[in-house]
Amino acid sequence: MARIRTKSASIGIKKNRLALPQSKKPIFESLGDGVSIGYRRNLGTGTWIARRADGRGGSSQQVIGQADDFDDADGVTVLSWAQAQARAFEWARSGEPTKGPSSSPVTVDKALTAYAADLVVRGGDGTNVARVRKHLPVPLLGKAVAALTRDDLKDWRDSLAKTLAPATVNRTCNGFKAALNLAADGCDHITSRAAWEKGLASIPDAERARNVILADSEVEKLIQAAYRHSGAFGLLVEVAAITGSRYGQIAGLTVGDLQDGNGDPRLMMPTSKKGKGQKKVLRRPVPITPALAQKLRVAAGTRAATEPLLVKPSGAAWAHSDQAKPFARAVKAAGLDASRLAPYSVDDVTIYALRHSSIVRQALRGVPLRVVAALHDTSVVMIERTYSANISDHADSIARVALFEPAPIVADPPVEKSHRPTSTDGACRHGHSYAEHPPYRNKAGAIVCAVCTRERAKRNRLAKTREEGDARG
Repeated sequence: MARIRTKSASIGIKKNRLALPQSKKPIFESLGDGVSIGYRRNLGTGTWIARRADGRGGSSQQVIGQADDFDDADGVTVLSWAQAQARAFEWARSGEPTKGPSSSPVTVDKALTAYAADLVVRGGDGTNVARVRKHLPVPLLGKAVAALTRDDLKDWRDSLAKTLAPATVNRTCNGFKAALNLAADGCDHITSRAAWEKGLASIPDAERARNVILADSEVEKLIQAAYRHSGAFGLLVEVAAITGSRYGQIAGLTVGDLQDGNGDPRLMMPTSKKGKGQKKVLRRPVPITPALAQKLRVAAGTRAATEPLLVKPSGAAWAHSDQAKPFARAVKAAGLDASRLAPYSVDDVTIYALRHSSIVRQALRGVPLRVVAALHDTSVVMIERTYSANISDHADSIARVALFEPAPIVADPPVEKSHRPTSTDGACRHGHSYAEHPPYRNKAGAIVCAVCTRERAKRNRLAKTREEGDARG
């Protein structure tokens, strides 16, 4: 057995430890033989961490107890500097401390359960956890979070990429990382987050927006196909087409959200639960047509104001992803014109195409973008980022009505070219009378004086004769 160090190092002195700043990263000191002991300064009592080198450039760590910062050491859960050194060597030799904190390690399964409960408290979307659990193998679910390695998680992420779209892989990994971070926040045994920060790193350039914009005639085909599937589903699709809201918002409507008593019917649409932090659901008015309001009132019947406004044919409320399969069938039955979907295909059309089409339709018809954003529970920045090409069309449509268009230009009649003068009136600029000396038109079509032409020709001959004489003399 390696000899325990008796000389106190900096973290072995209580005064020095308490002077350290609070940090999630422990300070380590080597004990020899590849074993180190670390101390993490917490808000309260600090924590001892043992570290063991594996001889290949890596290492493993384990929380072995609390420091005797404020309580007397008992050799079990509260350890002095000497006891912490002995415990570190004991753990390094056996792989597990024989004594220590009695709490069981936090497994991946427990971390996901705790994260799901946290989402419920904050009003978040519990499908984030369900998505992760669906793809996690049993051995990984039972593994302690503190024992996870970068390779464990990277191999799992890469296996997802073989069957799932990159964007779906990133969403799944983000939910997993959130659960692991929550576990690390509440457990001293988890001393590092590097395993999931590196192993679950996002796949770059994974997002490929499928902002399928449908013409009004194609939207009409989808609504009719949905009604042929069932009246309840047709009503759901018609609400999505007219309001442009997300499926989750529409499914969350209650009978009391229908307001149709003042002649201007509207729905008090619940906001989505997207984003971080507390998910407080508000309700904002979204106008609908009188015809749709009448259909909704008939469908609601005598249900209470707190009951779901839209229900499935069975009478149950629409739940997460219930719309996906019937909508895919409606898309196929609608017979959409594939040439009008370019650069997308019919397979790219989801219920979100109705939302994209609603946003672009309102923008092209001159509705201010701030109003469009409010009606669709988004922001102007997000609209400009997501629909930049369509926003350009929007600006072009608005600017086109203000373009200046001059009247057509009437061209002068062509000038008749003739060598015969058209008039004998007047005189040239040198006073030669046209009546006495009739003019004529030259090759360029201009009226010229015959006398002036003869005199100019005579001057040219004389000048040429002088030049020839000068050349001979």
